[in-house]
Amino acid sequence: MKIFLDTADVAEIREYAASGLVDGVTTNPSLAAKTGKDYVESLKEICKIVPGAVSAEVLATDYEGMLKEAAIFTGIAKNIAVKVPLTWDGLKACARLAGEGTMVNVTLCFSPVQALMAAKAGASFISPFIGRVDDMGEDGMGLIRDIRTIYDNYGFKTEILAASVRTVSHVREVALAGSDVATIPADVFKKLLYHALTDKGLAAFIADAKKAGVTIKG
Repeated sequence: MKIFLDTADVAEIREYAASGLVDGVTTNPSLAAKTGKDYVESLKEICKIVPGAVSAEVLATDYEGMLKEAAIFTGIAKNIAVKVPLTWDGLKACARLAGEGTMVNVTLCFSPVQALMAAKAGASFISPFIGRVDDMGEDGMGLIRDIRTIYDNYGFKTEILAASVRTVSHVREVALAGSDVATIPADVFKKLLYHALTDKGLAAFIADAKKAGVTIKG
């Protein structure tokens, strides 16, 4: 499963991308506003750091407006994926952009049938919001599993990009459910490698080596 960072913080992305574990980035104007930087300028920097897909979300809600903003985004770098909402105008824009060879991330997906429509429109990625589905008292992981089954049934190439991921358990569960991608906030990403027994084992190893006087000499 690919791991994307869900942030527009360039310094944060640079730090974690150096691990080699970051496959892409998802952003939106709201995330960019938190950094105090211009959105387009931030995207230019991010695309230089991350070779994988960088989702850039449109602000427009109408078809023509989405296409105009998409033209700005696609002029930034080849790894931009234009993020559009799952609306009639959004899917119309998706079909147009996909037909021109542009990656498109269709966002705000909350049902399997919505995901089916996005795939038919040529979406590169579909973003089901599992945390928000759970908030409604429904089953976020069930949504991922249902989309996986539909896509596999009909051979759709659209990648399932699990969004609204809030915990390490969410990451494990979407991986088990067959998601192609999970987009993760930096605070969750930092926790992915943590386990108390790993820290305990490392501390014991170092203590044993020190007690035995073991060193590594070049």
